[in-house]
Amino acid sequence: MKPPVGIVSASGALLEDEKGNHYIDAVSSWWVNIHGHAHPYIAEKIYEQALKLEHVIFTGFTHEPAVRLAERLLQMLPGNFSRIFYSDNGSTAVEVALKMALQFWRNQSKFQGQRLTRTKIVAFKNAYHGDTFGAMSVSERGVFTKPFHDYLFDVVFIDTPTKGNISTLKEYFTSNAGEIACFIYEPLLQAAGGMLIHEAAWLDELLKAAHSSQIICIADEVLTGFGRTGKWFASDFLRQQAEIICLSKGITGGTMALGVTACNSKIFEAFLSDDREGSFFHGHSFTANPLACAAANASLDLLEKESCRKQLENLVESNRAFMKKLRHQNFSGSIENLRMCGTVLAFDIKSQNSGYLSGIAKQITEFSFQKGIYLRPLGNTVYIMPPYCITEVQLGSLYNHLMEICTMFSGGAK
Repeated sequence: MKPPVGIVSASGALLEDEKGNHYIDAVSSWWVNIHGHAHPYIAEKIYEQALKLEHVIFTGFTHEPAVRLAERLLQMLPGNFSRIFYSDNGSTAVEVALKMALQFWRNQSKFQGQRLTRTKIVAFKNAYHGDTFGAMSVSERGVFTKPFHDYLFDVVFIDTPTKGNISTLKEYFTSNAGEIACFIYEPLLQAAGGMLIHEAAWLDELLKAAHSSQIICIADEVLTGFGRTGKWFASDFLRQQAEIICLSKGITGGTMALGVTACNSKIFEAFLSDDREGSFFHGHSFTANPLACAAANASLDLLEKESCRKQLENLVESNRAFMKKLRHQNFSGSIENLRMCGTVLAFDIKSQNSGYLSGIAKQITEFSFQKGIYLRPLGNTVYIMPPYCITEVQLGSLYNHLMEICTMFSGGAK
């Protein structure tokens, strides 16, 4: 096994190692960096905040960066969200959402006199929601979760909606409405599952059926939030909105860890009681960390600039043009399932050895390093998800490199 590459600095879409070599960060350092590395504006705002307040317990206290961020997110989010709950990362944002949904029904039973029957959780096949135990439980049983299968709670996994199965999926929700507590989903794009895409129209129908059955819907927008799909949130493509939404990754521009779980007033009011047993007892030492909130506010400042909107539009249009070009190339049938979702473009290398542990990933990563590009395929799935600030020249280099990869495997992948 090769030792890890020591990175000493970064700027924009470029990483620099200890030997002075530069690499285009084609995957935004695991999908978190949206404005580019070492952005001076975000760094300045973190510095200013560090001089005033680096951290304080968020029980019985509050502070301006957290309040300001919550107010801005509530205005920005699609749907009717009314409250923000802070945590540490994407996995914990999901844990919070699941606990909110399950305790919602428990509180309804204890304080509203309703019979507690809703305990089932529904998720999509090929889902990935994080690496903590609740998040693993609602994720696809596979290489990420295999050592822990005996410890995960039961979840009902369903197919993503299509024209062919939507009636069956809706019927499942309707016929099991009294038992299903919540439905968690990654809207439009299942990233870790292999950059799998499903259509907004059919997801809308499924969410409508869930709402009709009073099933709490949880949108996991940890990856898809803050522009990745071409709109601020993947849910912006939908008419039907969730009661709970999970955010992380790009929320701070990729500079610091921060998780957010937002809910609507229906969920929040279920926890209002003079009986403290009905409280939501969940917290983290670094909940609403002022430095992370300052970074997130700075990231939102940048997102709101016309220049960022233009960057997003250009990246989406460039991906669309390149995908069209790639479709017209003859690579002897070596690639398949060419697809894009906003700033994300992906395709699969045809191989008998597919899946996350495919040796193709290592082969492509090493080949890309030699070309000054950092790619990290998901097994035989090759994708790019660059920072929005990537230059036209850098993006052209990425596209040319993808062409090289396709040509390299045109003789047949192993």
